[in-house]
Amino acid sequence: MKYGFHLSQEKAEFPALWQAHFIDYDSLKGFLKAQMVDTNVRLSTAFPSTHVFHWTPLTADESSFDQLLAQRLAKVSKLTPEFVTMLDKEVDKFNQFFVTIKAEIKSRIAHVLDTSRMAKVAECEAALRDLLLLERFVFLNFTAVAKALKKHDKWSGLQIREPYLMRTSQLSFVVSTSLLQLKPELMGRLTGLLAEQDVPLSTLALPTDAITSATAALKDMTVVQPPEPPVSLKHAVLGNNIASPKLGPLVGLLHETQTVMISLRGPHGTDIIGGVLRCLSTHNCQIVDFSLSRLHHDVTFGVLVHLHNRDVDLFSDLAKIAQKWDGTLSFDVQDARLKASKLADSAQFALSEAPYAKRVKYIATVLNERGLTPEFLSEWLAWLLCKKISVEQMRRLDSHTTLMCVEFRLSVPDELSPEEMKSELIAISTAHQTDVALQADNVFRRQKRLVVFDMDSTLIQQEVIDEIARITGIEAQVAAITERAMQGELDFKESLASRVALLKGTPVQALEDVKRILTFTEGAHYLCRALKSAGFKLAVISGGFLPLAKYVKAELGLDYAFANQLKVSADGNYLTGETMGPVVDATRKAELLEVIAQAEGIAIDQVVAVGDGANDLLMLGKASLGIAFNAKPRVQEQARARINQKSLANILYLMGYSESEAAELQMLS
Repeated sequence: MKYGFHLSQEKAEFPALWQAHFIDYDSLKGFLKAQMVDTNVRLSTAFPSTHVFHWTPLTADESSFDQLLAQRLAKVSKLTPEFVTMLDKEVDKFNQFFVTIKAEIKSRIAHVLDTSRMAKVAECEAALRDLLLLERFVFLNFTAVAKALKKHDKWSGLQIREPYLMRTSQLSFVVSTSLLQLKPELMGRLTGLLAEQDVPLSTLALPTDAITSATAALKDMTVVQPPEPPVSLKHAVLGNNIASPKLGPLVGLLHETQTVMISLRGPHGTDIIGGVLRCLSTHNCQIVDFSLSRLHHDVTFGVLVHLHNRDVDLFSDLAKIAQKWDGTLSFDVQDARLKASKLADSAQFALSEAPYAKRVKYIATVLNERGLTPEFLSEWLAWLLCKKISVEQMRRLDSHTTLMCVEFRLSVPDELSPEEMKSELIAISTAHQTDVALQADNVFRRQKRLVVFDMDSTLIQQEVIDEIARITGIEAQVAAITERAMQGELDFKESLASRVALLKGTPVQALEDVKRILTFTEGAHYLCRALKSAGFKLAVISGGFLPLAKYVKAELGLDYAFANQLKVSADGNYLTGETMGPVVDATRKAELLEVIAQAEGIAIDQVVAVGDGANDLLMLGKASLGIAFNAKPRVQEQARARINQKSLANILYLMGYSESEAAELQMLS
């Protein structure tokens, strides 16, 4: 509902005398719409985004840049003073009427509060209704002024709203605090009368003077209900706990609030926040929500408030704060009865949320160690727009000189499936060599407690059986078996048995030689230290061999190590070419992950798994966050998340840790 239509509806319910003194919002808007054509001097917003400003005109009909600017400045310099003159007349009309009505209402309230006479409940209720009606009259008209100024600023490119509202701070309807001071006294008087009397609703009669009669007609406050037994009012309290049904619609008026969205942007962060909060405190506002964003010195502080007493002086005070701290003020009055800003399906949304229904929240972590390029970010945002995905928050996670990692909080239409999004994002990621990890934004995302790693080509850079084969001179035979397995001729158990058989007679010392040449993946120590400091349990589950897995466990400070056990000769000096116990294949890896989680009392929703091979897929699928780290294409396609960067430390970003937080965890280890 547009404000002009809403104002007309509200205005129609007021007495005719009051209606004649409303701000003529439609005339002001009509003037702007008819006259403020091609006047916007903010040329960057006055023309379509595709418009090109040429250095010299391309045709004889095209104005030069200086002519274009001169034409618009000439128009706006003529029309803006005309608009201000119109608005001044409307505000004067409204303010003068306010002064007259205020005097009558103050006189009536003084009569009711006169302790030398016995006031009646009906008199007190009538005076309170008059006061509330006047407050609403002021707020509706002030809102009309603010919205008319907002339209002027949009269509002209000038910014006159703040200084104009500062001018109004000197007028009676803004500075008249006496009525606000009288309201609690009047409510207290009514409370006392209700506590002393037991008056049925049908006996309540209002004075027949013009203002009160109009008020009663406006709000239909004196409708006689069917006879009911008298209700005791001895414990009735006016306010949030009104017990008397006689107050009926009056209670609704007392509880009406205006919702106001306030935003102040400027270079003095803490001063801006403090100034806004002092204003809200002075004017008895209730803070519903707030949001803060910072770009170096520039801060934008947004706050959603309920204004209970229609105290329009708040806005002029905010304008003064903005002027004092070189800030830019904007606000939007969202009348509770207007419903123009009614959100989808009557749902309630925080300021940081996109106000759309049927949405699912996701966290997307975008990462590139070489820096996030404008080309990638442009295509990423274009994809979000195409899918009607809203960005609610952006948080930089890295601390490098170039932008490397950003976390996006997204509001995603619930008809989009994770599988559909993942397949499209893989294409974008591959094209730009930039990772995009998408996770459901729930309570478990930053409450992980267990991380399980594959070993070969994950925690370490090598494949251990290849290193053993290289030392023992059987590298070519092992490679041939590996190739057959990759071609699908052998499954993991068959290929493992075939390769281990080639190790028959290999000295056990070869395993010690391999330990000395193992190269840990970049960031492995950093990652494990940070996770241990944060209280995580860590495990390595490998399709390799247990002696080497135990070595990796000791080097990285892990809690568990599982791998295949090689059988040795009776004298303990040589490998027999066989394994002992269950083979640690894909199924066994997933089983061991679940066993560790159960032993530690950790929910699967709190488990992360990291691997690179096909035999890691079941383990990655079992964990709530399965990360394919520099993995084979098939693994990347099926895993929930992927990282194609050098350092394992990047996993911390996917778990929600910033670089500064990770560094702090290092200090604890």
